[in-house]
Amino acid sequence: MNERTVPPISAAAAAFVAQSHRPFINGRFVEGPFVGGLAGDGLAVDDSASGEIVAHVPESGPELVDQAVRAARAALEGPWASMRPIDRQNLMLRLADAVEADADLLAEIESIENGKSLGVARMLSAGGTVDWLRYYAGWATKIEGSTFQVSIPVPPGARHHAMTIMEPVGVVGAIVPWNFPLLIGMWKIAPALACGCTIVL
Repeated sequence: MNERTVPPISAAAAAFVAQSHRPFINGRFVEGPFVGGLAGDGLAVDDSASGEIVAHVPESGPELVDQAVRAARAALEGPWASMRPIDRQNLMLRLADAVEADADLLAEIESIENGKSLGVARMLSAGGTVDWLRYYAGWATKIEGSTFQVSIPVPPGARHHAMTIMEPVGVVGAIVPWNFPLLIGMWKIAPALACGCTIVL
């Protein structure tokens, strides 16, 4: 019987997977610290190429969801929603630059985690995420309402104007599927951030 050849992973990806705490996989980032899940081992995540368990994703419950929403609402009512659009744009562009700088590593980790080819992960997942972020960063400064004259007959001869103002709707809740977590996650994150909303994945 022929043994399957497992492609080697890079030193950076191996170091990430080997971390004992694995905060981005084994915890949730809520208002600064990483928090654990409910009791139990959670869902095992294996490397599709080797079958090795590389992480456990903890389960969440109503209390953790409420905690995340409270943190997102505090950020919404704090600096984010009231930030100048140009400042939101610049922060999103900085995030795009950071993703681009680590695109190879992010693509490799996603390939290990869900089994897609490295080429697809690099081109679509990482590359698409950068493009999506930059596209919506540009929208942060282009969201506008409308102003128009209205026909109100009183007082005679008066001119009236009405206007709409676009404001953040609040905390956005989003579910991200397993097959393209980085890219599809950003499909939901970037527009929400550009509009001044906060988001819980």
